[in-house]
Amino acid sequence: LTTQYLEEADELADRIAVLHNGTLAAEGTAEELKRIVPGGHVRLRFTDPTAYRNAAGALGDITRDDEALALQLPSDGSQRALRAILDRLDTAGVEADELTVHTPDLDDVFFALTGTTDQPKETAR
Repeated sequence: LTTQYLEEADELADRIAVLHNGTLAAEGTAEELKRIVPGGHVRLRFTDPTAYRNAAGALGDITRDDEALALQLPSDGSQRALRAILDRLDTAGVEADELTVHTPDLDDVFFALTGTTDQPKETAR
């Protein structure tokens, strides 16, 4: 499959090759490619303000949203990274009410790899 529609490649392809100016910029699964781009994070939301404050103290490098009682931590979204976050919360005796993982999409990958805003050209196999 050859496509310029990155959402289509993400849904249909087992492996993706990103081409830039006729050369291979990167190759891998959609998940592998998304992990090479910074910007992934885990968001934790709490309903109990005390749990929110305790989690903030236990997790360290975070971005706080005091109004929403939400914490955002940089993460590649891997199982190992999630386990480390959950282990730190368990050690502090805190449980989040909601956990979401945010990873960059293939558009972010293309722009990061090529340094351009040109229309992406992608081959998916």
